[in-house]
Amino acid sequence: MSILILGGTSDIAGEIATLTCAGQDVVLAARRPEAVHGLVQQLKERGAAQVHVLHFDATALETHRTLITQAQEKSGEISLAVVAFGILGDQETAESDESHAIEIATVDYTAQISMLTVLAEKLRAQESGSAIVAFSSIAGWRARRANYVYGSTKAGLDAFCQGLADALHGTKVRLIIARPGFVIGSMTEGMSPAPMSVYPHDVAEAVVHAYHTKKSSTTLWIPGRLRVLAWIMRLVPRVIWRKMPR
Repeated sequence: MSILILGGTSDIAGEIATLTCAGQDVVLAARRPEAVHGLVQQLKERGAAQVHVLHFDATALETHRTLITQAQEKSGEISLAVVAFGILGDQETAESDESHAIEIATVDYTAQISMLTVLAEKLRAQESGSAIVAFSSIAGWRARRANYVYGSTKAGLDAFCQGLADALHGTKVRLIIARPGFVIGSMTEGMSPAPMSVYPHDVAEAVVHAYHTKKSSTTLWIPGRLRVLAWIMRLVPRVIWRKMPR
């Protein structure tokens, strides 16, 4: 059994890998394989049996199925697959440059549903049970004027994942959907933290805990109290909401 990380340079995915790698084969799939050398060494120090690195371009949708096959050929059946690639993008640019808006939509939604669909099918065919991790966000709960392009992708992805979780019910595959708040990490470097912000390690710990304790698909608000804020967000009048920051 092995752990597959799709988006090897992701802060959160790296933390998940270090928390689960002991005694396991790990496959790191990254657009920039040279950027994961440090993580490879860290995983070996934490007891990973073997660490394999594969080149992965999320926008090359036609390669998704082949990539999963390669991962299985290198390390056997996949016990945990973490879909962690994505971009934040630049909202201001996306409002006047349709190519950038499409780039955000492709990486953060289209490529995600492609990979999740492939994973669901491939993992259902395995003999052993497994889990898939997908990342939604508070940004998708109600799109803000300040980042509605990114937020819209997370809203669509969340809806897709809820349906996929229902489709997987009764199979050997479960889907863990993480809905973190603002994550203080490399993707948000230079931005002012929002209320109830978390760090990559916080998200990773919540995901790994669900992986070890939940026997069926589940959705995680991270932190848990974010659920209350999310419901309050639904009640804010639009005249006020459109002025909300990222």
